[in-house]
Amino acid sequence: MKKLYLIFCLLLGSPVFVCAQKTDDKLIDVDFQQATISQFVAQIESKTNYTFYYDAAKFDSLRVTLKLNQATVKKVLEDAFANTTYKYSITQQGQVFLTKGVVIQTSLAAGFFNDKKEVQQPANRPTSANTVDYTSTLTEKRVIESTSENKVYEIGLKSAAKGGSVTLAGYVRNVKSGEPVIGASIYNPVTRSGVATDQFGYYSLTMPQGSHTVLVRGLGMRDTRRLIVLNSDGKLNIEMQEQVTTLKEVKISAEKVANVRSTTMGMSKIDIKTIKQIPAVFGEADVLRVVLTLPGVQTVGEASTGFNVRGGSADQNLILLNDATIYNPSHFFGFFSAFDPDIVQDIELYKSSIPEKFGGRLSSILDVTNREGNKKKFTGSAGIGLLTSRLNIEGPIDSNRTSFIFGGRTTYANWLLKQLPNEYKNSRASFYDLSLNISHQINEKNNLYLSSYFSNDSFRLNSDTTYGYGNRNFSLKWKHNYNNKLYSVITGGYDRYQFNINSMLNPINAYKFNFNINQTNFKTDFSYFINPKHTLSFGLNSIYYKLNPGSNSPVGNESLVVGETVPAEQALESALYLGDKYNITENLSVSAGIRFSLFNYLGPQTVNRYAPGLPRTTSNLLDSTTYGSNKFIKTYGGPEIRLSARYILSDDFSVKAGYNTLRQYIHLLSNTTAISPTDVWKLSDPNIKPQLGDQVSLGFYKNFKSNTIETSVEVYYKRLRNYLDYRSGATLVLNQNIETDVLSTRGKAYGAEFLIKKTAGKLNGWMSYTYSRTFLKQDDPNAGELINNGAYYPANYDKPHSFNLTGNYRFTHRYSVSLNSVYSTGRPLTLPVGKFYYAGAERVLYSDRNQYRIPDFFRTDFSVNIEGNHKLKQRFHNSWTFGIYNITGRKNAYSTYFIQEAGRINGYSLSIFAKPIPFVNFNTRF
Repeated sequence: MKKLYLIFCLLLGSPVFVCAQKTDDKLIDVDFQQATISQFVAQIESKTNYTFYYDAAKFDSLRVTLKLNQATVKKVLEDAFANTTYKYSITQQGQVFLTKGVVIQTSLAAGFFNDKKEVQQPANRPTSANTVDYTSTLTEKRVIESTSENKVYEIGLKSAAKGGSVTLAGYVRNVKSGEPVIGASIYNPVTRSGVATDQFGYYSLTMPQGSHTVLVRGLGMRDTRRLIVLNSDGKLNIEMQEQVTTLKEVKISAEKVANVRSTTMGMSKIDIKTIKQIPAVFGEADVLRVVLTLPGVQTVGEASTGFNVRGGSADQNLILLNDATIYNPSHFFGFFSAFDPDIVQDIELYKSSIPEKFGGRLSSILDVTNREGNKKKFTGSAGIGLLTSRLNIEGPIDSNRTSFIFGGRTTYANWLLKQLPNEYKNSRASFYDLSLNISHQINEKNNLYLSSYFSNDSFRLNSDTTYGYGNRNFSLKWKHNYNNKLYSVITGGYDRYQFNINSMLNPINAYKFNFNINQTNFKTDFSYFINPKHTLSFGLNSIYYKLNPGSNSPVGNESLVVGETVPAEQALESALYLGDKYNITENLSVSAGIRFSLFNYLGPQTVNRYAPGLPRTTSNLLDSTTYGSNKFIKTYGGPEIRLSARYILSDDFSVKAGYNTLRQYIHLLSNTTAISPTDVWKLSDPNIKPQLGDQVSLGFYKNFKSNTIETSVEVYYKRLRNYLDYRSGATLVLNQNIETDVLSTRGKAYGAEFLIKKTAGKLNGWMSYTYSRTFLKQDDPNAGELINNGAYYPANYDKPHSFNLTGNYRFTHRYSVSLNSVYSTGRPLTLPVGKFYYAGAERVLYSDRNQYRIPDFFRTDFSVNIEGNHKLKQRFHNSWTFGIYNITGRKNAYSTYFIQEAGRINGYSLSIFAKPIPFVNFNTRF
């Protein structure tokens, strides 16, 4: 009967007021548990005067789980059909038409009964819901700004329609700020094709000509859709609203999500909202502390921002900030990371399936992206804590074309150092960092992005010896769209890391030590969206290194310090890459790429040659060769393979596999297991070979409860070659012949990573467990020294077991609590196990290298977050964070050392935070 009624009303045209009585808009309560379409409709019709029309056969697979109180019928339908292909249309007289894939228009076009031809309106004219926006006069160059879900957007010229496939491209932006939404999913449920936006918010999707419904989903953004008619290639910019999480129990089945469908494995993406929920020491949100909670990521010490990924050392991680290399990502003894949390947009960590455009490190790529700045109005934020304060300002320079964001942080920590025991009361520490990003749209095809970062640290520990270090980074990007399918990004930049040590209290011993590494880089990256099955990426990049390994010079005329300088080093690292993402079938996708890297060690330099087959010592030195400026001294290079595949077993379950080979031409010379301000970097040369590594991995990904719970299991095996270890008593600073004190080792690493992540509801967070082993082996008889008789031994950062629990519970929109709990096996160490006499003197006998371990590590942090009143029309939005770091007060050993006292060797352990540390932070946005 309802079907006949529907046909009758549609035949009448639009005057549906004669077909139904007018209904009211009263609020209703609904509670559905796996309800069928008939049960769903019956409950709503019983509580309202609405009448529903639908084809039951098209809804036979729909099951609705939904609970709402005092909601309108429109709200019920929106939540029930969100992220599905089901649509609804409501007439003013209370008729509801339920459809799949298409939307019924319930009103006639303006001027329908007028014999005169309707004058076409501009594309951005105001329209009411459910009306078609006719834009047949638009050319391919015209860009439509899309803000409405129920409006139909006609793309391209009808006269240019030739059938077949056409390409839709554009940007996805935040509707409030105009900033790009990175990683947003653009998905067509009918063709089952989709893409994700890149770091600029850009997408390109090829679809058949005709009508389509495109679903758009972004992390931290409200899901939306766009109704489009594709005539020919065209552009559609999409604006998304930020998601305001509801506290009511609403469970909706969503489309396939990225963690299941993506071919990338071993990659974690975290937005700044999640980062700010994790308790950190002294209360300031910390990017690297959150990275340490991810599976496969560990650290050797509590106050270290250096980290180890899948059995790799700290120097095997490439840390990028807006494509600029950060060599030391820490402040204030490692207590704070170098990234200002108020201007960071998101982070991506690649542990395997590393994209072809990245290279130069063996273990991981940490890609940190800052926000572009609000393009629509001036805003800012500020925060003050026990040790640091921060301020950032952003806004438009030229509305909707040019924007900026500036951020700065500083510390006032000396009051805390004065509370330490007497031996540290005269200590001092300070740091600051400044960031400035400017983005400018030249025209529809060209954009410029300027990024700069400056940081400086200075400290001394109860002495006149002052340590200082800092980063200087600058980059300029030019993004050019050739057409909807092809664009390029050309980047040029300069990066510098430096540290210095000086002591001037005693004029006789006054000195200053300097180290710096400088790199100038240039790269071009192209992305070509051939068709829905093929996405091609290719490009080239080059880095020119100039490294000053160290210089020690006297200060003042009275200083007796003898000046010494290690000659500077120069090198050129270049790479050419090509990659293709290919969807073989709907379920099987493959990503394959090759990167060919080349490293040239350049003059001027003097290179030592040692006797072959003998240990590399000064006594076996044969001769030295001096090379002139920019002469090619030694060349290394070779191909790097990147392979990954994904097979979808069901909508929420997939299996992935990957294989990577990588090369690293720069080494960190350090006698500590963590990154420290006085670390020295060394380029590969004729006597020190590049590090080589390859990794094979396998992963299983399964989602539960309508994709609100994500789980994954990944296993991996990695081989390492030419990793540097050191002779006993090695000298690493101001060593003119460093090759005589380093040992080339090979290693292996393997492990398994487990992750459970809950993404929705009052309670959310993740839990991870990692089993990981890393072993090194030094068995080269020509080295002159065998470690552990040539057998495998655990690396300094080998920690077999690691468990992390990160949870957030939101009581209301204003009040929430966060918990972070960490456990890991203690790292290895070498112990003195006995004494012996040799040449008339007492000597200490040590165990095999890394035979023992320090005690296991355990720490729990807790914080309470209090938001403001969420009123929209107020100048300042304030929030507070209170918490306790190391709430159990466990004395975790950071390091151990041994001192001979009164004829005995006594061991001691150093704990960074041996007591609970309370913290408070006040934040404001304006």
